[in-house]
Amino acid sequence: MGAGSPIVVSMTADETAAVLVSATHSGAGKTTATATLIRALRARGLRIQPFKLGPDFIDGAYHDEAADRPAFNLDLWMMGEEGVRDAFRRGARDADVAVIEAMGALYDGADGGERGSAAEVAKLLGLPVVLVIDVWGMTRTAAAVLEGMRGFDPGVRISGIILNRVGSDRHRQMVEEALPSELRRQVVGAIPHDPGLEIPERHLGLLTAQENGTAGGARRAAQQRAGEELDLDHLLSIAGFKGDAGGAKPRPIPSRARPRARLAIARDRAFCFYYEDNLRLLAEAGFELVPFRPTLDPRLPGNVDAIYLGGGYPEAFAADLAANESLAAELRDHAEKGVPIYAECGGLIYLSRSLVDFDGTRYPMSGVLPLDVAMDPAHLAISYVEVRTRASSPLGRAGTTVRGQEFHQSRVVDADLEPSLFELTTSEGATRLDGYHRGGVLASYVHLHFGSAPGVAESFLAAALSPKPGA
Repeated sequence: MGAGSPIVVSMTADETAAVLVSATHSGAGKTTATATLIRALRARGLRIQPFKLGPDFIDGAYHDEAADRPAFNLDLWMMGEEGVRDAFRRGARDADVAVIEAMGALYDGADGGERGSAAEVAKLLGLPVVLVIDVWGMTRTAAAVLEGMRGFDPGVRISGIILNRVGSDRHRQMVEEALPSELRRQVVGAIPHDPGLEIPERHLGLLTAQENGTAGGARRAAQQRAGEELDLDHLLSIAGFKGDAGGAKPRPIPSRARPRARLAIARDRAFCFYYEDNLRLLAEAGFELVPFRPTLDPRLPGNVDAIYLGGGYPEAFAADLAANESLAAELRDHAEKGVPIYAECGGLIYLSRSLVDFDGTRYPMSGVLPLDVAMDPAHLAISYVEVRTRASSPLGRAGTTVRGQEFHQSRVVDADLEPSLFELTTSEGATRLDGYHRGGVLASYVHLHFGSAPGVAESFLAAALSPKPGA
């Protein structure tokens, strides 16, 4: 059953329906299936709230595109069980259906166990699982795989199955006929093999939605075609949807604080990695978030009190960043005046003096910090981390502890500044000094989740409002 006719619904926040989309293995097509499902449900007039399990930024942007509202991350390491519950309740409070994309395979957690897995989160939140299986080149074997997945953990409620990359109607028929009757009844659709649904890969993951924007129209059309192959009534039943045709009333959302300071936030193709919870907390603290594009805009927004440079792929746009000399000069001027500048990963790269890309070409960066960075294909830093500040800073008092993660293929190769911002401990127990702090400038490779340390956003606001020694 396809998209059908638009419907109008009225539900309370406590009745929000939800499904968790997981898979038999990493790369089976969770992001494709999730975005397709979101777009199909939106076509029925439903308000869909996307979530992404784990620390990933890229998949969530494709959910944003399909849902027309930002995705929130749910991560047990960074947020803890109660933090995950709270983020889920808060994010879904004005939605009709929440669609959560898992990370990796259903049962795969840290160190080969359950901890942090999609299965653990499904049990924590009481969510039904819709399992994606890539059946390309497979028929009867799909039954064996699905039987094993269903019986592995009785505490996990696998309620639906999506067959991905189906080669033809006959291929789908052969796969379904091989399934036991109970599994056959759980099939909620089959997504055909369609090049329009494919998302190109690059180093460290998929091509971002921001970079892949030119293919957005073809991707949307392919998702709409694929959505016609989903039984949405069955999916809504699995999700526990109890909407009716009554008049919809917006659900109340607590009002944000009246803005007291302006935060310039880098948002373009090069800088697009931000936890939505961080932005929410900054806005609730009293910041007006004002975007700017370092690859295009010659100046910062006017009258800004602080600057936030998130992660992304500045190495892919190094030439554009290097050419924007006026913005680099303005960043240096703001740093000299004591304006708080907070940078993560790609933001650290941009604050450095220079960047050498994978081809060995050197590009000047903004020069805010006396660092030189090089991309290194042999260097892969990937870990959850906990950091503890070593001195008072715009993040808070000395000893402020925050959790986050790092994932990068670059390193600082030369510096006239020692790492001194954090005492960092990885989830595996390794420790080191990390991050750079000079004046009001803070930069590290760590993507911090502000929700893990209440008060960080308020401390950053206080730093933005404080008198600047260089002003």
